[in-house]
Amino acid sequence: MGKITFYEDRGFQGRHYECSSDHSNLQPYLGRCNSVRVDSGCWMIYEQPNYLGPQYFLRRGDYPDYQQWMGLSDSVRSCRLIPHVVGLASLLAAVDSTGVQITFYEDRGFQGRHYECSSDHSNLQPYFSRCNSIRVDSGCWMIYEQPNFQGPQYFLRRGDYPDYQQWMGLNDSIRSCRLIPHTSSHRLRIYEREDYRGQMVEITEDCSSLHERFHFSEIHSFNVLEGWWVLYEMPNYRGRQYLLRPGDYRRYHEWGAVDARVGSLRRAVDFY
Repeated sequence: MGKITFYEDRGFQGRHYECSSDHSNLQPYLGRCNSVRVDSGCWMIYEQPNYLGPQYFLRRGDYPDYQQWMGLSDSVRSCRLIPHVVGLASLLAAVDSTGVQITFYEDRGFQGRHYECSSDHSNLQPYFSRCNSIRVDSGCWMIYEQPNFQGPQYFLRRGDYPDYQQWMGLNDSIRSCRLIPHTSSHRLRIYEREDYRGQMVEITEDCSSLHERFHFSEIHSFNVLEGWWVLYEMPNYRGRQYLLRPGDYRRYHEWGAVDARVGSLRRAVDFY
């Protein structure tokens, strides 16, 4: 059994509505949605009724404003409980307590002031002014140059990163981070045209060069069926990175890109 509560105002204020199962139309209960609390289960929320429009994956936790789930507006019109990962949130909480951790250091070589983190954090600015090295003790993470999970992003798995070049960063600015949920299987479909048109290929493993393997120079839409993935602008896991979570991406701007160039894809896992 899952439970999710939608609030009309930020900070869990205003009229609210509790839900414990799929709901195809939330409009009669909410005029807007500016914060969400997930007490149990994993959910997909949608900007339009009938599970349509941009969608966002939520696990157990508090989302005090819509930027926390990477939303672009306060519109949430339907929701779906994800059956096959209902226990994932409690599993992640147990893992957190046993050492899922990332540590940010202001100076290179793990020196200077540092800050330890074990969950998503939308604003790291109060804790350090710069980040020149990182140690990941466990888990997979996406780190962002700007607050609220915005700006250039970089995928990190367990290991030591003694300077920002090690995570392919361009500067010492890290302002937010996201813990990537663990999943046992990965599957996505890529399409050469928008809205799932054109040639389609299904992928379940890492691919270092989409052009060499499938002769795709551009990819305009994705359907992520299982697992979390990291998309790279260039082959061999280089260039700008984008995190893909389960859901639909009908156009490249929906995963935050400025064009349709995709060079390689990697599963967001803690081993290769």
